[in-house]
Amino acid sequence: MPHTDLERLPPSQKPCVTAVLRMAGLRPTRQRIALAELLFGDGHRHISAEQLHDEAESARVNVSLATVYNTLHQFQEAGLLREVAVDASRSYFDTDTSDHHHFYLEDEQRVVDIPAASIVINGLPDAPDGMVVTHVDVIVRVRRAPATA
Repeated sequence: MPHTDLERLPPSQKPCVTAVLRMAGLRPTRQRIALAELLFGDGHRHISAEQLHDEAESARVNVSLATVYNTLHQFQEAGLLREVAVDASRSYFDTDTSDHHHFYLEDEQRVVDIPAASIVINGLPDAPDGMVVTHVDVIVRVRRAPATA
């Protein structure tokens, strides 16, 4: 069952995090379980590794920032998350793996969804020989307009 379907289930029908990790081919270690519960416990969200690390510390989950980064990338490789790289030094992880795009609110350093149907991409080049296009990520950077007099 894809993760996006899990979010739509009532809490009493959601499979345990351990089962989800196993279905994704990941060994359910104590740290992975704790981080998955923080990530997926409150529905769809965008989160940085640093934000998740702060949440883990607040929840008294003893985990290093390096482990948080490694776990997020493992979850992404397993199809549980999408990475949204807003620039070379900043990435967010999206619990919604469906096809959609993002606004990056520069003033707030926050990512917000744009429905896939809201953006039309024309003239996409053919993939190089032996390759296929898997998806197209569009990130629209925005900031508050200056106040007008």
